[in-house]
Amino acid sequence: MLMDPPPARTARLAFIGDISAVANRDAPECDPAITALLASADLVIGNCESPIVERPRAVLGTWFGTHHAMTERFLADALAAVGISREKLVLSLANNHVLDQGVAGFEETVGALRRLGIRTIGTVAGGPVQQNKAGPLSIGFAAFTLWRNATAAAFEERISMLGDPTRWPEEANAGADLLCAMPHWDWEFRHFPRPATRALAGRLAGHGVRLIVGHHAHVVQPVERIDDSLVAYGLGDFLGTALAWQPWPGRIGSILVVDVSADAATRGMIAAYRLHFFMRLASGDHERLMPMEALDGAVKGRVAARLGEIFPGRSIEGGDA
Repeated sequence: MLMDPPPARTARLAFIGDISAVANRDAPECDPAITALLASADLVIGNCESPIVERPRAVLGTWFGTHHAMTERFLADALAAVGISREKLVLSLANNHVLDQGVAGFEETVGALRRLGIRTIGTVAGGPVQQNKAGPLSIGFAAFTLWRNATAAAFEERISMLGDPTRWPEEANAGADLLCAMPHWDWEFRHFPRPATRALAGRLAGHGVRLIVGHHAHVVQPVERIDDSLVAYGLGDFLGTALAWQPWPGRIGSILVVDVSADAATRGMIAAYRLHFFMRLASGDHERLMPMEALDGAVKGRVAARLGEIFPGRSIEGGDA
């Protein structure tokens, strides 16, 4: 809790990590504690790591897992399984895999999300800052990627790579109660962000971004405060995206829950936040999402030890950080 006394009214944001079907041919199983947590949010925000297409265009790469793809049916079933209401969901398309199935695959992705009633951020067409309602508040989301797998010409005219906040037009922030950046940054499979990533977080905070939630690393990374800004460098994967057979540290994920004040005097200020950790356990052709507190034995001990190294001095036994 950052505000004492807490505000009378708040809006709750729940940030999840990357979503893909690489490790899930069927919809995942999800522990009721996770579905209840996600259902408590006014808005759920994540990263759509895989293009949504009925038939992959990059057939060989998709088979090997270097090119991502998922079907509209898979995404709909996965969201139902984890208890995320489509009308409460916002997905970023600002990531390096979004053109894995070509320009036509990107257009198919946009159409599928529109049919599902899911809002998107991170596109050039939407502008560098895109506002979405969360309860009584308006949240301005600046989603961008520092990585791309496609040619510059095809990628940069569709997906935001505008990570310099000095180039965001001031009018784009008008009316937003809270400005949130969602960068696709840093290096993959490293728990601790590079100095350049931390420096960019500092620049974003210095330009009024009060909440920064990163993706791309595929593993959990630290959370820190920069003055009155909150930075979560990486949440890990929400549904397996990087490798179908992934070492166990890459199966640790987190959900960042942020309560934002809606009181007149403190409107838009972060009142409280908490990281909830979970494991993606392999189960045949899909994954089971289990909260850390539901784990037992050696697995729980290993996870607790790893999280203790990433979040030294913080309580993580029940998934807190």
